[in-house]
Amino acid sequence: MTLDKKDFVNDFKVEGDWVADMHAMHAKYGVPEALAKLDDEKLKKFLKFRIDFLQEELDELKATLEEDYKNPGSRADDAVDAMIDLVVISIGTLDLFQVDAYEAWARVYEANLNKEVGIKPSRPQGGDMPDLIKKPGWKAPTHADNVGLLSRVFK
Repeated sequence: MTLDKKDFVNDFKVEGDWVADMHAMHAKYGVPEALAKLDDEKLKKFLKFRIDFLQEELDELKATLEEDYKNPGSRADDAVDAMIDLVVISIGTLDLFQVDAYEAWARVYEANLNKEVGIKPSRPQGGDMPDLIKKPGWKAPTHADNVGLLSRVFK
């Protein structure tokens, strides 16, 4: 299913290219060259580091919300920062592991557009917000031909 811009009311200002930005940042600091020197075991440890980094940011986001419950006030700035850090680390990890993030995004996005609104019993939202669920015949995206250096980690 391909959608056109006219299918949506777009209130977002679209500028830049996050994937290209991460690639340029990594190039600036010589990260791809350093990564190229890693053997498979060190590459696996590097992926673990990135996963732990994501968890650290997710924990920060959760703590921000918990702190706001205890001491109401504007913690929105901290929440935005943590969410952007999650995106930066995720996109950056895909870039560093030579995964085509554009292609991976397109496949996941298309699969999500083929879901339907419903309630997932293991993830109820209380009925106030729509949730997407897999409809009969839904097909998960495959990335088997787009795993980059992750093929060296997951042998």
